[in-house]
Amino acid sequence: MGTDDPRGYAADGEGPPHPVELSAYRIGAHTVTNAEFAEFVEATGHRTTAEQLGSSFVFSGLLPGDFPPTRAVAAAPWWREVLGASWRHPEGSQSQLTGRDSHPVVHVSWYDATAYCRWAGVRLPTEAEWERAARGGDDGHHFPWGDEREPGGEHRMNVFQGAFPGHDTGDDGWVGTCPVDTFPANGYGLHEPTGNVWEWCADWFDPGYYRRSPAADPTGPTSGTARVVRGGSYLCHDSYCWRYRVDSRSANTPDSSAGNVGFRVAADG
Repeated sequence: MGTDDPRGYAADGEGPPHPVELSAYRIGAHTVTNAEFAEFVEATGHRTTAEQLGSSFVFSGLLPGDFPPTRAVAAAPWWREVLGASWRHPEGSQSQLTGRDSHPVVHVSWYDATAYCRWAGVRLPTEAEWERAARGGDDGHHFPWGDEREPGGEHRMNVFQGAFPGHDTGDDGWVGTCPVDTFPANGYGLHEPTGNVWEWCADWFDPGYYRRSPAADPTGPTSGTARVVRGGSYLCHDSYCWRYRVDSRSANTPDSSAGNVGFRVAADG
């Protein structure tokens, strides 16, 4: 696990690289889709954190040009708080899920993800399980297929092209999310482990954890204030967020939601 690449983010605790042994487990070939999450909501009546709060955060580039001004994140003003934004209405109440059944569900908090898992009889992957699966059986590279982001000019994941945050050219075919099986699977059969949406993991986040984590089946710190997210999203751009890698890591508070955060499920082997 991990990397010591100097281009990475030391504050995220990406290193040191260290060997990890894992017990057998299973993991979803793709992130949970809108259609799958809708089945859960229909069966349980679950209201997401965003629905309870009445708002969530949306990338400004996905909002209409005449969208009224709303509160922005101070450190990242391209994130706008949008009233009515939720998994049902990804860009606010004026938007719908039409044509997006196979896209990843977004605007889900860690609490929403774990609620889905309880209903489905699965769980979130640990950070170590996520990284092992995302690597596709090939260690030592930044991406599931190697170290070159677009080998031979071929786009293999959904990330931001162009000048961030002003204009996403969509050279990879997508602006915003794409269906969960758009790009070829990695060596373990996982689609889009990098790019598309950040994926919640089970672990609490601690940037110093890799220096003391156990060598077998690490499950993260026993407590914390934020949960691990992995894989990057359609908004990652190397000028700002070179985190669309299998060896990068980040975190968010478990009650947070945004238009680029989803999850993948796992189960014991």
